[in-house]
This record gives sequence, C-alpha cells and structure tokens, in this order.
Amino acid sequence: MISLFDRVARPLLHALDPEDGHRLAIKMLKFAPLPPAATDDPRLAMRVFGLNFPNPIGVAAGFDKNAEVPDVLLRAGFGFVEVGTIAPLPQPGNPKPRLFRLDADRGVINRLGFNSEGAEAALKRLALRANAGGIVGINVGANKNSADRIGDYVKLIERFAPVASYVTINVSSPNTPGLRNLQQAAALDDLLTRVIEARERVARNAGPTPVLLKIAPDLSLSDLDEVVGIARARRVDGMIIGNTTVSRPADLHERAKAREEGGLSGRPLLPLANRMLAETYVRVEGVFPLVGAGGIDTGDSALARIRAGASLIQIYSGLVFAGLSLVGEIKHALLAALERDGAQNLTDYVGADAASVTAEPWPK
Repeated sequence: MISLFDRVARPLLHALDPEDGHRLAIKMLKFAPLPPAATDDPRLAMRVFGLNFPNPIGVAAGFDKNAEVPDVLLRAGFGFVEVGTIAPLPQPGNPKPRLFRLDADRGVINRLGFNSEGAEAALKRLALRANAGGIVGINVGANKNSADRIGDYVKLIERFAPVASYVTINVSSPNTPGLRNLQQAAALDDLLTRVIEARERVARNAGPTPVLLKIAPDLSLSDLDEVVGIARARRVDGMIIGNTTVSRPADLHERAKAREEGGLSGRPLLPLANRMLAETYVRVEGVFPLVGAGGIDTGDSALARIRAGASLIQIYSGLVFAGLSLVGEIKHALLAALERDGAQNLTDYVGADAASVTAEPWPK
C-alpha cells in the first residue's frame, strides 16, 4: 500500500509549488487507507529516555507542523513522530515563497518561520488521540513577536506535558530572528532551568515527560562545549542534532536556488550533521542519548548516523525525494547489518564510529 501511495503521490506533489505540495501531502495522508504497520523485528527496538521505541526511525519536526496526521505516520511504519514546531499563538510565518526544492542536490531550503496554528489547535488534536498509543513528541518554539520567549517555552511545557510522549525545546531554527541566540550560554542556562522546573511542577498530574534540546549544526565547537555542559548540568533527557544549516556547501548544483535565504536540509547537510552528532556524542559521554537528524535518505546513511552516536534518527527531507518507502528501506538495511555482523540489537552500533568521525577533516 505504501509503495502504491508513493507511486501515485510523488509525481503529483513534485509538479506543484513545494509548499502547496506539502499541504496536499498532509491532506492525502488524512484519507490514505494505510493498514496498521507490520510488527517490527524486536532487534530494531530501542529504549531511549525511558520510552520503548519499536524502531529508531522517526519523523522530524516540520513535516506535521500542526499535529494533523501523527497516527497515519505511525501506521506507515515510523517508530515515533515529532509534531511541530508549535508556537503558543497562531502565526503565519514568513512571506511566501519560503520553501524551495533543490532537486539536483536532493535538498530543501526553507524559511517558513514557525508558521503555526498555535497551541490550542494542536492541543485539541493531541487530546483526541491521547489513548491511541504510539510515541508522539511535540516540538515547541517561541512566537516571533513574543516579549518573553523563555516564558513561551515554559507555557508550552505546562500545556503539552499531559499529551506528549516527550517535548523538544527548539532553539535552532534560523528563520525566527534572534531565536538561535537562546543557544548562547547564559540564555540557554536560564531557558533550561525554567523549562525543567516547569516540567517538574506538572509531573504530578502529567507524569514524567522527557525534555529534549534541539540545536543547530552551525555551532562552533567551543559553543558546543558550552551547550553540552549546560544540557548536562540542567539534566535534559536528550538532544537532537541538528536542525537546518545556514551554510551552503561549495558543490551544490542548484546554485540559483542555493542563494535563497533559509535553512538547508536534505542530502547536502549529511556530512555536517554526521560530524556534529559525533562531536556531541563524545562530549555527552553517555549521560543522555542523542537523536540524529539531517540528510538521512538511505539505509546506509541511517546506519552511519547511528554509528556516529545516534540512538534514534529522524527523517523529513528524505521523504520528499524517496517517499514513505524510505522507512522500509532503512529497516531492511539495519536488519541486514545486524545479520552481517552477528549483532543482537542496534545498541551495539550506537557511537561505534564517533571517535573516528571526529578525527576526519571538517566537512566543506
């Protein structure tokens, strides 16, 4: 059924403006008659920040911004879904056009700017599926014009903790002016202190809610040292490495589109995302697990990200070019590697290549 959906949907979606195509994809998924996903091979299961994932493959934030189709995506075979980014109040985001496909590079540039229907709309949808099962994380961000951005994150933690499997604090988008400043040491320490305090305040009613921090791949290594140190000190449950990059690799083919402002994702991000994940892994020293995102669009790149230090991976831009069939391809590749190496489960691979990756020349 998934291969049929891909064959029908992908040519139609690629014929449209990228943002129009994305909206149509969400609408099509709402009505797609996908059967429940087959039970995953137990060797793919991972226990990460206290949650049991049937497989390590997740949907990255940005695909289902307003929590419209998480259960459809779980039926498509994902081990978890992260919805959002959700802002407290509805906001339109940046002016269009703001989403660009780099077909020759299998990349995407976006400057959407946290376009969101707001917390209330997402909360209603998530409350309706509260007993549906499956792991659904919620990625939250501040409103563009907020006078108290840290206060926005605190409010979102308080509101979403009862319906979230976990909550991700997104301070890594390049498309909201000043947002990445929250990655600076003093601001980040204040943010995480207040967020964790809010999580603890609501835990009696909401239960334990893991809090993850999502960072940009454009941090310097000295900045990464500070970010990881603060994350460890404030006892976050995990980190996502990373969001889109404002850099542009020199070997991009779609040079005209590459001049568009915004964050670059997809295959061109792969080397930088892999390196930053490995750098983070060696600094975290096993204190909490990592989620790898950025440029994963094959089974081999998924395995490489796990070996660089990811306990879980997330995909989004890869779906634009490979379709939902990518999920099955990654599972097949991971199981083939386990068979080849005689490994019992994926935890045997996590971080196996991190040290060697950090010794390689820096990606250009």
